[in-house]
Amino acid sequence: MVTGAGTAQAAERAAAPEGFAMPRNLTLLNLRREGGYGLGVKTQAGVLDVTAAGRALGLAYPADMDDLLQNGKGEQLDTLVKAASEKAPRAHLLDEASIAYAPLVTRPEKIIMMGFNYKHHAEETGTPIPKNPPLFNKYNNALNHHGGTIKLPTAAAREFDYETELVIVFGRECRDVSEADALNYVAGYATGNDFSARDLQTLTSQFMIGKTSDGFAPLGPYLVTADLVKDPNNLRLETRVNGVQRQDWNTNDMIFNCRQLISFASKIMTLKPGDIFYTGTPQGVIFGEKKPRSERQWLKAGDEIACSLEGLGELKFKLV
Repeated sequence: MVTGAGTAQAAERAAAPEGFAMPRNLTLLNLRREGGYGLGVKTQAGVLDVTAAGRALGLAYPADMDDLLQNGKGEQLDTLVKAASEKAPRAHLLDEASIAYAPLVTRPEKIIMMGFNYKHHAEETGTPIPKNPPLFNKYNNALNHHGGTIKLPTAAAREFDYETELVIVFGRECRDVSEADALNYVAGYATGNDFSARDLQTLTSQFMIGKTSDGFAPLGPYLVTADLVKDPNNLRLETRVNGVQRQDWNTNDMIFNCRQLISFASKIMTLKPGDIFYTGTPQGVIFGEKKPRSERQWLKAGDEIACSLEGLGELKFKLV
C-alpha cells in the first residue's frame, strides 16, 4: 500500500464500529456443510473446518464467509485459528480434494461488474477506450462455486463466452474514499469468471441480460486476504478451455486499476462488507475474434473452463 500505517488505521476506524475487524494473513474457503455453509482455512496440514473446531474448542466462530465479512469477525477467527493450531484434533482438518465448495460469498448486497477494463480487450471488440468505468451488475442467482456447473440457457441464447477476472471482496463499509486509501477497505481477492451470453449482451444497449443467468458468476476457490497480495495490479491471469490456453495476461494492464475502481464506485454508492467487484477481463475472449459471429466456436455443454489469478488459486467449472 502507498498509505502509511497510521493512515490505514485511521481509515479502518472511520469505516467500521469498534470490534469490527477484517481477516488477515489467511487463505479462506466457503464450504457446503450440514445443509448450509461453513468456513474453511487453508493450512499446510489441510483445510481447517472452522465450525467443527469452534464447537470442539468451545470458542465463538464465524458461521460462514458472509458472517465473517459482514459482521467483522476477523479477530474472532484469528483467535480460533491460533487455538486450533495448538489444540484442535486432526479430525477437524479436511482433505481439500474431498471438500464440497460453496460460492465464495453467498449473500452480498452488491455484485459490481466492470466492462472493458483492458485496452486490448476494448480494441479486440471494437469498443472505444472508456473515459470512465462502465459499471453494470449481476445478482446473487448468478453466484457459482469452484467445481460447479453452469446449465446453459439454450432456450434464450447460444453465444456463450468466458471472462476470467480479478475479484475484489470488501471487508469494510466504503463511501467517498480516495484512491490512496481505497485498498484499505478490501478484505481480500479472488479468482472469478464473468460468464456471458454475448447474443443477449448485445440484444439491447444494456449488458445485464447477457450476464446474470443462473450460475454466471463463478467465484473461488479461495479468498486470499489483502495483506497477502502485494499488488493486485500485478498478477498473471489465465483462462483454459478444455486444457487449451485462451487468455494469458496481467492485471497491470487495467485501464482503471483497483484503487481507481473502488474510489469511483464509492462516490456513487456505499460499498458494504461482503460486496464483490469483478474488475474486467483482458483480450482473448471469443467475442473478440476477427471472424463472423456465426462462424465462431462458442462455448457449449461439456466444455470445461479453468481460470487462474497468480497466487489466488485456480477456479474450475463445467458447462452442461
